[in-house]
Amino acid sequence: MSTLDALQTVLADEHAALYTYGVLGARTSQTATPALYAALTAGYRRHRARRDQLRILVEAAGAEPAAAAPAYELDGRLLRPPQLQAAALTIEAESAQSLLALVAQSSGDVREWALTEATWSASWQLELGGSAQTWPGAPELD
Repeated sequence: MSTLDALQTVLADEHAALYTYGVLGARTSQTATPALYAALTAGYRRHRARRDQLRILVEAAGAEPAAAAPAYELDGRLLRPPQLQAAALTIEAESAQSLLALVAQSSGDVREWALTEATWSASWQLELGGSAQTWPGAPELD
């Protein structure tokens, strides 16, 4: 896999993450669950910035950025705060894995950026109530 292929894969994943975070945020109450609402809002903003940076990186590599799908299928019924929180945890775990694949396929500024973002996704899992892992983003190493 080339660096460009890895960038496009992460970009496609970010489109899905943004869609899912949007749904999660819409199903969260800022009044009833302010901490969860704040965490989901922060996650959405970080992924939106990540998506925008990935578009720039793909264009700089001379390609057309992958477009978002019109909609994405979500797993299960996401109605209660624990379900919403679990869905956000899944997004961050998958994001860390995807970004670490980009780290493995890149160098220089792209690699540094991908590692920073993978670290954020791994640590954000703690903010979302997840547990610390020895190798976040690389479950095959556990």
